[in-house]
Amino acid sequence: MKEFYIVTHPQATHHVDRLVGGWYDSELTAKGMENARACGRRLLELDLQGVPIFSSDLTRTRQTAQAIADCLGSEARYDAQLREMSFGSAEGLSQDEIGGPILSSDGANRLDFRNAHGGETKRELAIRLYQVMNEVILGERAVICTHGYAATFLIACWIGMPIESVGYVNFRVLPGSITCLVQDDIHTNRAVRYLSDTRHLDC
Repeated sequence: MKEFYIVTHPQATHHVDRLVGGWYDSELTAKGMENARACGRRLLELDLQGVPIFSSDLTRTRQTAQAIADCLGSEARYDAQLREMSFGSAEGLSQDEIGGPILSSDGANRLDFRNAHGGETKRELAIRLYQVMNEVILGERAVICTHGYAATFLIACWIGMPIESVGYVNFRVLPGSITCLVQDDIHTNRAVRYLSDTRHLDC
């Protein structure tokens, strides 16, 4: 059986400061670091010692991956392809500066709408995340540290959703959560065993 665990980074400074994230390189808060260690302890309980850890290269995910690696005795590998969606010129700005939430579509154009100057479209985001996910799942077990919105597209890739269909998809994946993806050995069916589990954060 294949098993993959998607961990979304916990609370970061851009959450607290109400700044646009994306590729803006924020750090985990003290609470975020505590929650990252809680993720590591939970994954240790699941007998994931020594499994490979693949992580976005942004600071907040690197910190999350390192906290998990310390618990599991694993090595984290960092990849820019696992980054959050780029919001281009809007990154690091406050919600007040940009005048409210960033739109993700322009009417029916949900795949190729560019949310800000220099930002990514959903299609561009999906292409790079599908590419790295398809490489990771060649293995048997792994932990993937990424971002809340990016996690949706990793899950969509796992269940075989065509990129042309991802314009509407959105899985609600919370900061510091763990999502478990499995593939059985008999029929090689793929499932989401659980989505956005945060029970470990209550400990």
